Amino acid sequence: MKNYNFLFIILLGITFSNCGTKKNDVNSIFTFDNSKYKEKYQSQESLELGILNSNSKEVDSVVYFNNDVKIVSKKGLDKLVFNLKDEKLGYQKLKAVVYFDGESSDATTRIELVSNVTPKLLKYTIINTFPHDTASFTEGLEFYKDTLYESTGLNSKSYLRKYDYKTGKIFQQINLESQYFGEGITFLNGKLFQLTWQNKTGFIYNAKTLKLEKTFTYDKDIEGWGLTNDGKYIYQTDKTEKIWKMDPNTQKMISYINVYSGESKIPSINELEWINGKIYTNVWTKDAIAVVNPATGAVEGILDMSGLRKLTTAKPDDTLNGIAYNPKTKTIFVTGKNWNKMFEITILE
Repeated sequence: MKNYNFLFIILLGITFSNCGTKKNDVNSIFTFDNSKYKEKYQSQESLELGILNSNSKEVDSVVYFNNDVKIVSKKGLDKLVFNLKDEKLGYQKLKAVVYFDGESSDATTRIELVSNVTPKLLKYTIINTFPHDTASFTEGLEFYKDTLYESTGLNSKSYLRKYDYKTGKIFQQINLESQYFGEGITFLNGKLFQLTWQNKTGFIYNAKTLKLEKTFTYDKDIEGWGLTNDGKYIYQTDKTEKIWKMDPNTQKMISYINVYSGESKIPSINELEWINGKIYTNVWTKDAIAVVNPATGAVEGILDMSGLRKLTTAKPDDTLNGIAYNPKTKTIFVTGKNWNKMFEITILE
């Protein structure tokens, strides 16, 4: 437990209250029997779903839902044991549609599903140190065909750059229009995808030429932060604990996961990188990288990167941000906003 608390401080540094769990919809004719519910559950647990019929109505059937997905239909007021193992982490919004006397009424409640994984403290070894442009407000870092690409932020200063990471020599640079604040990037299917912060606008470039081919609008009312992909789908962050899953062909969101370290959600998930089936992510303002299971949202490992800052001229507000995996060398490159150095590292448990 002592080790876990240390990891929690590295990654989060603050705690959160959980207001509003276990509350029934008091305006409904029927309510969930949640008197024995806990506020937090883990995926190996289950809970009993049942309805209180305080008005003694003649109930025909009850249809149960979780997060708007149908679970099962039950005759009368028969109870249901609901296993949580296949549910995503976060709040479970439970609903029961109760049919009676030719009418129906909804009952709602919720519980929170948290991670049952204790993150491992991971270590790193510095392989090389390279120069990094201190004028670069790093938002996205990505390798494509052994060449490094970087996306930067700030209005009137945002650009997309292709360069030699060993020397800093710039091969090509695309400057964004002044109203755009550049964010994360990722390469998929011969395209380069780039987000902007609060403009709700994304760009798709030809990966070889960096010629702009399409501008798209986010289909959710969210901010644009980090990007990565698994070879088929794109994953996007939005400043919250969510990682969205996007169809690259339509730019529509399919689903999302909530990132949890133990019992606490981790907000401000930022820059992303897909490495060996896991999502590595910066946490905004934290000198740490979280290793996330993309199927569940559980943090499985934490990298304390505070030692890197001491090797740079970074100011307190110069946030660690930028993770790029080089498949050729099988090493990871990390840097920060306005840092004067970029580090090539390997990861150890």
